[in-house]
Amino acid sequence: MYYSSGNYEAFARPRKPDGVERKSAWFVGAGLASLAGAAFLVRDGQLPGERITVLERLKLPGGALDGIKEPGKGFVIRGGRELEDHMECLWDLFRSVPSLEIEGASVLDEFYWLNKDDPNFSLQRVTERRGEDAGTDGLFALDDRAQKDLVRIFLTTHEELEGKRIDEVFGREFLESNFWLYWRTMFAFEEWHGALEMKLYLHRFVHHVGGLPDLSALKFTKYNQYESMVLPLTRWLLDQGVVFRFGTEVTDIDFDLAPGRKLATRIHWTEAGRPGGVDLGADDLVLTTIGSLTENSDNGDQHTPARLDEGPAPAWDLWRRIAAKDPSFGHPEVFCGNIAQSKWESATVTTLDPRIPRYIQKVAKRDPFSGGVVTGGIVTARDSSWLLSWTVNRQPHFKQQPADRIVVWLYSLFVDRPGDFVRKPMQECTGEEITREWLYHLGVPVEEIPDLAAEGARCVPVMMPYVTSFFLPRHAGDRPDVVPEGAVNFAFIGQFAETTRDTIFTTEYSVRTGMEAAYRLLGIERGVPEVFNSTYDLRKLLAATSRLRDGEQLDLPGPAFVRKHLLHRLDATDVGALLAEFGLIAEPEE
Repeated sequence: MYYSSGNYEAFARPRKPDGVERKSAWFVGAGLASLAGAAFLVRDGQLPGERITVLERLKLPGGALDGIKEPGKGFVIRGGRELEDHMECLWDLFRSVPSLEIEGASVLDEFYWLNKDDPNFSLQRVTERRGEDAGTDGLFALDDRAQKDLVRIFLTTHEELEGKRIDEVFGREFLESNFWLYWRTMFAFEEWHGALEMKLYLHRFVHHVGGLPDLSALKFTKYNQYESMVLPLTRWLLDQGVVFRFGTEVTDIDFDLAPGRKLATRIHWTEAGRPGGVDLGADDLVLTTIGSLTENSDNGDQHTPARLDEGPAPAWDLWRRIAAKDPSFGHPEVFCGNIAQSKWESATVTTLDPRIPRYIQKVAKRDPFSGGVVTGGIVTARDSSWLLSWTVNRQPHFKQQPADRIVVWLYSLFVDRPGDFVRKPMQECTGEEITREWLYHLGVPVEEIPDLAAEGARCVPVMMPYVTSFFLPRHAGDRPDVVPEGAVNFAFIGQFAETTRDTIFTTEYSVRTGMEAAYRLLGIERGVPEVFNSTYDLRKLLAATSRLRDGEQLDLPGPAFVRKHLLHRLDATDVGALLAEFGLIAEPEE
């Protein structure tokens, strides 16, 4: 397997790998990594779909990419997916998956046209004082020390940041800036999360720094992620003959481990309460999703808080059993062993009449019933003690959603702090109480809040113990390689497998690990698209530098006549032209 970029590799069709007709494949888990991996085995590896089996403990595919209407509760989405142009593996996949709505179009075509016609941007990213504009004015407000912190972290090595927290490498000036407010609420970073992940995100998305304040860096699907992404992909896989076995919990995998050679020999599972399994040979591939950010999620309802489930967690227990067999299989406890620092809670609010949407429109400055972009991403209540953020995507967000209702998603980073109106931690609140707190920060008159929360909406809270577990400080080797050294017939995929330069908590990461696993195990003769290399593009770096300085020009050293001389010398070079183009220096005076 190798990485590539450019049209030559992007449009090439690989030939059938040698010996593929003898292969079969087993996927553990039916999340996006497995669905993508299966698709690449079929499309690029030319492995017949009927020789691929996906084993899933739950009743539906998609993993964290969910979206469902729960009987007696309402619509539920545990999270939403922020997408961008340069998710190279994701778009490589969905260019081949047919749209369910537009005849002759792919999911990528559908997405591309939607976001051309209705580009995303926010008209009010941050509020305070109960729905008023916070006056951040799109500025990052990074002082000199905070800017130096960012540059230092950007340039330091990965090794220096292993095991360190964000608040150990950034000063208070940075952590009190608008930049950190935008960043942490958009990506769900906490101050105690890993500084290494912060660095990786800075490199991965440096081309989008300018789009952080108004979220114009982002693109969104038409509906929730299940209906827009998982459903068309699953339909396509079924059409190719891929076999799905739901209600099947994989409990262990056996390996034959020898110096320089590692072979998976058996998958153990439980199905309908009965133990079962399959023996594996060198031609039987097994691709295992390890860990899970949504494991042990618990849904509350309008009158019941979501429960924090710290009990047995099947996905993590499976990784623990696997990891105990070889040091190269990773260290799951690094990620699942600190629920207090990996949990947060989200909630889905469905409005029942026009009263609440009027207040949404006041903050979003767009009609939520228009069918187009509404908030343009999350709106953060800066003075919320929960640090509450909320969003209204294009409506309807569910195909079966009534036309007179709006679905809102919200989440809080500090779920164990008392609210500003409810005076209870979010993790102890019912759906109705969470709605009250949100309405308070939305700017609804206090006397209207109790009735609107009780009669004007239904809310389903969801507690997720491991949702940011992959952000916890880590060291090299804590995540196993997608295909460990010496592995003959197996791979690890998903958010807790290790691949180069990309960032976790993205759909791209899941698809990339599935693609790399498929390409390596079958020896597919086409390059995996490399991570978009904006971090090596001088133009992107200069644009980001200018934006991070809020447009303030560089202060050249020395007396005025020396600065003038330097500017004239720079003006005669391409470097000077670039610095002037991006507003970092002024044009020299005549």
